[in-house]
Amino acid sequence: MAKKNPKSPGRLRQLLRVYKITAKNDPTALWLSILGFLLVFGASFLIGFLLNGLGTLGFWLWIVTGFLSSLLTFMIIMSRRAERNAYIQIEGQAGAVGAVLDSQIRRSWRTSPMPIAVNAKSREAVYRMIGPAGVVLIGEGSSVRVQQMLEDESRRISRTAPGVTIHKVRVSLDGGIRLYALLKTVYKLKKSLTRSEVSAVANRLDALANSSALPIPKGIDPMKVRPPKRKA
Repeated sequence: MAKKNPKSPGRLRQLLRVYKITAKNDPTALWLSILGFLLVFGASFLIGFLLNGLGTLGFWLWIVTGFLSSLLTFMIIMSRRAERNAYIQIEGQAGAVGAVLDSQIRRSWRTSPMPIAVNAKSREAVYRMIGPAGVVLIGEGSSVRVQQMLEDESRRISRTAPGVTIHKVRVSLDGGIRLYALLKTVYKLKKSLTRSEVSAVANRLDALANSSALPIPKGIDPMKVRPPKRKA
């Protein structure tokens, strides 16, 4: 008889495991979560006491509501710190920006975890987001080459979609935006496009990318392709 697969841990157990790892790697996360819990619960206790007095039904309703709200506050703070630490773990690795773009993107934004430009030698890359703020080009890397790649892509987009606002940001441990702050930085940019304009710009850029892409023969790995040697 085939062996049964062991049961996967439940949602609550997985959550507790994530919180335990987060507290171990980031002790500040636990103290901030506890502080948030106490502040919310203390506020609920005070409001219940001032409005209803001790021992009344209204007071206990405030206590129960305050406890649930405090627990939710604790979980939100721990979850955000866990996400922040997860990004720190992959920060500096090739493709880290793509992992962020593949996880938590608002519906008003259109993007892809695949870069639109890559330096094969250094593995530095440029990613693109299209949303209410216009087009955001994200460079992954710290060298001068990344800035040049951003400028090249910016000029290409300006020719294809003239008048569209283009923002250039660089994700790097050396003088750039930290990975965990990337989406927060992008979402704070000033709006310049409507929803219909976002779709129009995205479709135009996608059409350009598809028309300019070179076909790759089947069975060939594009990462292993080398230019032919010149004959003497």
